[in-house]
Amino acid sequence: MRLRALGRSGIEIPPVVFGGNVFGWTADRATSFRLLDACLDHGLFAIDTADVYSAWAPGHRGGESETVIGEWLKSRPGARRRVLILTKCGMRMPDGEGLSPGWIARACEASLRRLGVERIDLYQAHRDDPGVPLADTLGAFGRLIAEGKVRAIGASNYSAARLAAALGLAGSGGLPRFESLQPRYNPLERAIEADLVPLCLSEQVGIIGYSALASGFLSGKYRSAADLSKSPRGERYVANYLTPRGFAVLDAVARVAARHGAAMASVAIAWQIAKPGITAPIASCTSLEQFAELLAGATLALPPEDIAEIDAAGA
Repeated sequence: MRLRALGRSGIEIPPVVFGGNVFGWTADRATSFRLLDACLDHGLFAIDTADVYSAWAPGHRGGESETVIGEWLKSRPGARRRVLILTKCGMRMPDGEGLSPGWIARACEASLRRLGVERIDLYQAHRDDPGVPLADTLGAFGRLIAEGKVRAIGASNYSAARLAAALGLAGSGGLPRFESLQPRYNPLERAIEADLVPLCLSEQVGIIGYSALASGFLSGKYRSAADLSKSPRGERYVANYLTPRGFAVLDAVARVAARHGAAMASVAIAWQIAKPGITAPIASCTSLEQFAELLAGATLALPPEDIAEIDAAGA
């Protein structure tokens, strides 16, 4: 499959990034290893995670996903050279949070240790921290790059105004540049098209949208409130999509999928890949059968009329 440039970083990624939020949570260690093996075998070699994954689960503290990835890397000689590791800091952990220089340095060391790697390929600010000057945050990331601990940096959940401000500071005083943005994006949640997508296009910032399948809703798995108990993700995230608009989008995805003989998840992935400014969607799954649907979405080319049908359903 054709790789895509991630901003100006020099990093190229496949058209789908695998979301590691499931590792150590809804996918146990053995399942996580099988999914990571499949990613490597089939060219989906960019793995996105975060230090906070999966602190929300009972008995978890955060770091579970990174730990599983680190154990997998250790058990697969040579795998580190073939994968891109994308992780994040800034969300609340047991011993700190935010984007102060001190916390960024500590969080990076903890992630490197859990992952068992010497360098993170893309280190992302998980959310904006308005209490810390952008120059201080960028300076802290710059020191990590200079030390060889981070290759490139990105932002997640930033507004257009704050991303633009950060980009404006880049280059001054040796401050690094956010090369990517990780926002929520799928056929039901398209707010970024108004301001963030135009900004990223004009500034050559890559977009790797998370929640590409709306927490599994766009796979067709959840058709009513009774279905929410099918998985922890359903109970945690999907209820907000059970609306007339949500079902209209779901029906449109189902129609397009039927015409192509494809899974609904594949269509939802292909829709996002086709959108201007999107470098790659981030999607996760918990089985090899679901993985096959993500993989198919990476190469499914939807004609403009199919894109328009899905767009209209969510208007």
